[in-house]
Amino acid sequence: MVPVLAAIILNHDGSVLLAQRRPDKTNPLKWEFPGGKLKVKESPEYCLTREIEEELGLKIAVRQLFSAVNYSYPHENILLLAYFAELMTGSLRLSDHKEIRWVPIEKLVNYELSPADIPIVEKLVENFKGSYPSLFSL
Repeated sequence: MVPVLAAIILNHDGSVLLAQRRPDKTNPLKWEFPGGKLKVKESPEYCLTREIEEELGLKIAVRQLFSAVNYSYPHENILLLAYFAELMTGSLRLSDHKEIRWVPIEKLVNYELSPADIPIVEKLVENFKGSYPSLFSL
């Protein structure tokens, strides 16, 4: 099983950052929480901060684990670990994705998501229905 990390990056109004996969990638044009594969001897926090800076040009502070999802794709089995993260600094840029958007939590279900991200979105919507998560309460 391949460990994959995802960042649920929150902004000041409770929206989260979604990234659309490029057409030449696995799960083409599907939306996902940005992140990447955990390398050997790498901590989850380091992996997420490295991936987000490399792919999006943003510096984040990883806060806490929100959800873990086992998912079997035809090409590999993954363990997707989704962490809440706070945006610190940086200028948003695209290098590994087609598009990125800030999306209110209740509208995440309107996006065509990568299959492993669907249970995370469902849990987010259920847990924060009608309210916005605050990093200060995590």
